[in-house]
Amino acid sequence: QVQLVESGGGLVQAGGSLRLSCAASGRTFSRYVMTWFRQAPGKEREFVSAISKSGSSTFYADSVKGRFTISRDNAKNTVYLQMNTLKPEDTAVYYCAASTGTVVTTTPSGYDYWGQGTQVTVSS
Repeated sequence: QVQLVESGGGLVQAGGSLRLSCAASGRTFSRYVMTWFRQAPGKEREFVSAISKSGSSTFYADSVKGRFTISRDNAKNTVYLQMNTLKPEDTAVYYCAASTGTVVTTTPSGYDYWGQGTQVTVSS
């Protein structure tokens, strides 16, 4: 089992940047595919970005491609989401999630563990 704790959210103006972190407990972090989802008020939770267990492969939603970068440090049990050129439509609660599966999935049901979320608000 793994526990996930996100941090780094906040209020930023459009065009600004934030870096989210997700720290995981336990000694098996490298066994998990790690993914960021987000959920805006009144909307379904949506896939943002994922990274493979080794970090060699990354995946992005079209809406964030070229602006967001996911990375992980398996020695620190942490996954990051660098968010640049933020837009008001990026406003949401951001969640990190972990999966023991062998393939990356973009659907929330494919993930076993979730953090509590961190709020990101982008003002126009």
